[in-house]
Amino acid sequence: MSAINYLPPFANSLIMHVLTNAEKLIPLRDAASLAESRRLAGMRMVTGTTSPSTRYERISVSPASCSIKSEYVIASHAFKPQYKCINYTPAWEQRKLGELVVIERGGSPRPIDEYITDDTNGLNWVKIGDAPSLGRYISKTSEKIKPEGLSKTRQVHPGDLILSNSMSFGRPYIMAIEGCIHDGWLLIRDEPKSFDPMYLCHMLGTPKMLNQYRMLASGSTVNNLNKELVSNASILMPCKSEQKVIGQFFNHLDDLITLHQRKRESRIIRVRSFIWLAGDISGIGVSAYQPEREDRMTEGNTNAETLFCDYYEQWISVYKEGAIREVTMKKYRLTQAWLGRLIPDLKLADMDRVNYQKLINGYAEHHERQTTMDFHHQLKGAILDAVDEGLIQRDPTRKAIIKGKPPCSKKTKYLNQFELHAVLADLELGKGPSWDWLILLVAKTGLRFSEALGLTPDDFDFVHQTLSVSKTWDYKNGGGFVPTKNASSVRKVQLDWQLIMQLSTLLKDLPAGDPIFVNGKVYNSTANNILARHCERANVPVISIHGLRHTHASLLLFAGVSIASVSKRLGHASMNTTQDTYLHVIRELENKDVDIVMRALSTLI
Repeated sequence: MSAINYLPPFANSLIMHVLTNAEKLIPLRDAASLAESRRLAGMRMVTGTTSPSTRYERISVSPASCSIKSEYVIASHAFKPQYKCINYTPAWEQRKLGELVVIERGGSPRPIDEYITDDTNGLNWVKIGDAPSLGRYISKTSEKIKPEGLSKTRQVHPGDLILSNSMSFGRPYIMAIEGCIHDGWLLIRDEPKSFDPMYLCHMLGTPKMLNQYRMLASGSTVNNLNKELVSNASILMPCKSEQKVIGQFFNHLDDLITLHQRKRESRIIRVRSFIWLAGDISGIGVSAYQPEREDRMTEGNTNAETLFCDYYEQWISVYKEGAIREVTMKKYRLTQAWLGRLIPDLKLADMDRVNYQKLINGYAEHHERQTTMDFHHQLKGAILDAVDEGLIQRDPTRKAIIKGKPPCSKKTKYLNQFELHAVLADLELGKGPSWDWLILLVAKTGLRFSEALGLTPDDFDFVHQTLSVSKTWDYKNGGGFVPTKNASSVRKVQLDWQLIMQLSTLLKDLPAGDPIFVNGKVYNSTANNILARHCERANVPVISIHGLRHTHASLLLFAGVSIASVSKRLGHASMNTTQDTYLHVIRELENKDVDIVMRALSTLI
């Protein structure tokens, strides 16, 4: 057993500052200060200090009165208190994590496809994608495995901690359900009950611990943790009562950060949108930017005299925030910014057909017709709600004329069958995952780029020749699994036998729960540039990765596959989306059908 090192008691002036100033920071929405204080608090909580005769401040919290008081301790180089106040509690032990808890790696029954089940009696199969984006508890899984797979995996119970050991490694979560973990997780079970679960969870995620993980991590391109490395990481052990207070404190602070970060980001998006409009629109200078007005509408006092800009801001906050993807939310915020530019002083009572048409016309001066149509649709939902609430007398969007600038020349969006064959023949399919493999997969499945990046070996069912699309990779915001674009995007896509044979060889030795095509920071432009080189070498029009999706859909439609089947395969929210997107193909097929009908009729005489 390693020697026990002692550090000064928890709580110094920095922590005291965070606690006593947190409420002051709330009205200021200073999420950045809260986050920085929380980060520094976590660092000091782990590292302590070695300066002689340091004055430490101990914090104690009374749960009954929520009062805070401080005590002081004088420490020497050896971290042995020379003076202590009343109610002083022992210093913290510093130990190897493996000496205090059981650490085991998860496991995956192979081949995983044979163990996945829809049976309600199946065992919860915990994958990286099941980890919540907010919060510390894993309370549900997207898939289950058959009970006979239990001997080949690692079972976890409520209260167990699990730690991601590859890709976004070192992220701790607490199990709230029974389940099994694959080899992308490490189980950390506190059998002696030495730790408060929330304290241990926060401690394992502190910057100091993450730095230890990184220094101990193995692997050249992707950092990986294993049982031995994590066991050798050092951790601090306050008494259980202090652990509980610390865990609650950081929980509360995390809640504050999340709450005020959301509000702050909302305001930042508004300001940036105005600045973008001021600097990017032809003929409008930066001086056109107006500072944000003080909010003039709060919940409960909306009336016909409320500015439409303010009503729309509240509407997207209530009905859209948290219900749609961030990329879609940014479009609504941009629409809101345009309202501030075009109708900053228009009241709800004055929103009639004439004023609405003027608004559409003003927007259309700077955008093509399709973009103006999108703007119209984003406004219409809010306006119809205002009509239902009696804030606007009649629907001003009725019979609105959608205009727009002449469309610019469009690049080729899809290839024909012969051109696609030429591109695929130019691919270099090596033994490991590469951009060429991703190009082949998108061409044969029609997946979105983010959906293809989010695929893991666990998503492939080689027995039934299908792949499951249940998540995407958030490559635009630093990475990580996020939900699909819409509910219809969660689907199973049938694969041809040739692709199945190729992929079974490619994926057999890859980690089951890790993204196949992600190796560090991912950029859409990288994939587009590689595809462009293949197109140029094949002497065909250059298209984008998303153009492969259009190519896939177009070829299916030309082959006679129904619109309903194509829509389902692509994960469109409705068949209308498919019809609108591939109208050019449908018209060509209609012309072809007319020729067939005419030939059939000519034989009747």
